[in-house]
Amino acid sequence: MVVVFLRWSIVVPILIIMQREKLILAYPLVKKNLKWVLSMGALGLTAFSALFYIAANYTVAVNLGIIQCTMPAFILILAVLFLNTKVSKIEVFGMLVALVGVLIVISKGSLITLLALSANLGDLFALMAVFLYASYTIGLKRSPKMENLTLFTFFAIAAWLASLPLLLLETSLGYTLWPNNFEWFLIVYIALVPSFLSQITFMRGVELIGPGRAGLYINLVPIFAAIMGVIILDEPFELYHFWSLVVVFIGIYIFTILNKKVNFS
Repeated sequence: MVVVFLRWSIVVPILIIMQREKLILAYPLVKKNLKWVLSMGALGLTAFSALFYIAANYTVAVNLGIIQCTMPAFILILAVLFLNTKVSKIEVFGMLVALVGVLIVISKGSLITLLALSANLGDLFALMAVFLYASYTIGLKRSPKMENLTLFTFFAIAAWLASLPLLLLETSLGYTLWPNNFEWFLIVYIALVPSFLSQITFMRGVELIGPGRAGLYINLVPIFAAIMGVIILDEPFELYHFWSLVVVFIGIYIFTILNKKVNFS
C-alpha cells in the first residue's frame, strides 16, 4: 500500500501544476459527476492496484498473468451489457486467438504447466481487480467533455485520497515498508510511466477505438513483460516467446483489421 500511496503522491502534484488553470474551469462539470469521478479513481485505479498487490501474496505470477488475460473478455461483456456494443463472431474469435497467444507465454508453451495450476484466495483478489479495471474502462465512455489530462488529474486526486485509508490500515497492521535508495527510482518509474503515461494513452485509446477494441491490447501486457525480462533482466528468449507474440498479433489482426474488411465487403 506504500507503493499505491507514493505513486499517486508523485503524480498528483505534477498534474495539478500542469493543469492548475484548467482544473478550475473544469471543476463545475466534475462536481456534477463527482460520484463517477471518485469511483473511477478509487476503484479503477487504487483498488485495482491494491488488490493485485495483495493477490501476489497468495498466488503465483503465472496465475496473475492468466487472470489478467480475462480482462478483454470482461470489457467486451460489459460493453455489450451497458453500452449496447455489437460484437461479431469474428471479434470473439480474434479475442480467443489472442488469449491463446497469452496462455502460450504464461505456460511457457507447456500444456502440463497450464493444467497443473490451481485456484486460491489470491486468484479471487486478482479476478476482483480485473473486474474493477474492466468497469473503469467501460466508465471512460461516460467521460464529460474535457481534455483527457484534465480529467485524469481528477481521477488521480481521487486515487490518492483512496490510498490514504489503505496506507493507514497497512501501518496499523505493522506491514508498512518504505523504499530505500534505489527503490525510490522504481517508485518514480511506477509513478511516471504506469500511473501517468500509460493511463493517459489508454484513455485516449478508449476514446478513439472504444473500450472493446482497446481492451484487447491488454493481452500484450504479459508479452511485453516477457520481452522486457529478456532485455532488462537477461532472461533467455525462448521459442514460445516468439510464437506467443505471433499468435497475439494474429488475434488482434482478426479482431480489428480482418473484421473491418468483412464488414465492409
